[in-house]
Amino acid sequence: MVQIPIKRGMERVPGGMMVVPLLLGALIATFFPGTPKFFGSFTGALFSGSLTILAVFYVCMGASIDFKATPYIVKKGGTLFAVKVGVAMLLGVVFGKLLGEGPVAAGAFAGLSTLAIVAAMNDTNGGLYMALMGQYGRPRDVGAYTIMSLESGPFLTMVTLGVAGLSAFPWQTLVGAILPLMIGMILGNLDREMRAFLSKAIPVLIPFFAFALGAGLDLSKVWHAGLLGLLMGVGVVVVTGIPLFFADRLTGGTGVAGVAAASTAGNAAAVPAIVASANPAYADAAPAATVLVAACVVVTAVAVPVLTAWTAKTFGRPAGDGSEDEDAPVASSAKGH
Repeated sequence: MVQIPIKRGMERVPGGMMVVPLLLGALIATFFPGTPKFFGSFTGALFSGSLTILAVFYVCMGASIDFKATPYIVKKGGTLFAVKVGVAMLLGVVFGKLLGEGPVAAGAFAGLSTLAIVAAMNDTNGGLYMALMGQYGRPRDVGAYTIMSLESGPFLTMVTLGVAGLSAFPWQTLVGAILPLMIGMILGNLDREMRAFLSKAIPVLIPFFAFALGAGLDLSKVWHAGLLGLLMGVGVVVVTGIPLFFADRLTGGTGVAGVAAASTAGNAAAVPAIVASANPAYADAAPAATVLVAACVVVTAVAVPVLTAWTAKTFGRPAGDGSEDEDAPVASSAKGH
C-alpha cells in the first residue's frame, strides 16, 4: 500500500502536532460548523472533548516528572522557572490594569488580552528546550527541565491572573487545575513502570486535544491574529529571553539555557479555553487568545533555535565539569511538539 508521510510532514511545521490539528479543527468550525451535530456520537465528541483529553494529558505529563533532582538541577531549573513565571506575572499586573479580563475590541490589537499574554509567557516549550540543550548544553542543563515542567497547565496562569487583580478563582478550581498533574507525578514516582506506561501517551494526546480546541474557533473572527501573533511571538522571545539569559549566567551558565527557554509551549494554546471554562469572565477573550498563543508557539519555535545557536557561538557552550550530576534524570516531555 502506498505510504504518505503524514506524521513527518506535520513535524516539519514548528509545533506541528499542535498547530496542524488545531488549524484543521478551526477550518471545519468556520466552514462546516454543523459537522459535530450532524454526526453526533463519537465523532461529535472529538469536537468537544478538549477538557477531558487535557485532563488525561496532564496526568500523563505529571508521570514523566522525576522527583529526584540533583542540587544543580534544582538551582538551574528553579531559577529559570522563577524568572519565566515572574516575567509573566509582572506583565499580567501591568496589562491587567490596562485591559482587565476582556480582549481589545477593535483596531490593530483587536483580540489581544491579558489572558493571551500571560498564557504565552508562562510556559516553556519543553521538547524544544531539551533538544537545544542536548546540542548546545550539558546533560544536567537538559535535566533542569525537570523543574521547569511544573509550568505545565493552567494553574500558574490562574494564579497570575489573580495576582494581577483580575477575576480570581476559588481555591477548589486552583487545586483542580493542578491535581491531575500531581496525581501523575505521584504515580510516576511510585512506580517506574507506570511512568513509562503513561509517558508514552503524551505525544499521542496532543493532536487530539489540539483538534478539539480548534473546533471551538471561528477563523473569520480571529483572522487578525496573524500579524498580532507574530508580534506577540517576538515579544515572548525578547521579553522573557533577556532576563532568562542573565539568570542563566548568574547560575553558572553561559546564557544558552536561558535563551533556549524563551519559547511558548505547544499545549499553552489549551490554557485560555481551560481558564474560560473555570471563570466565565474570560470567555470573550479565550477564542482569540487561543489563536494568538498558537501563533506564539510557531514563532518562538522558529526564532529560539536560531538565537540559541547564536548565543552558543557568541558566548561559548557550557563546559562539562565531570561532576556526578552530569547524567541526572531528565523528564521526558513532548508538550512542546
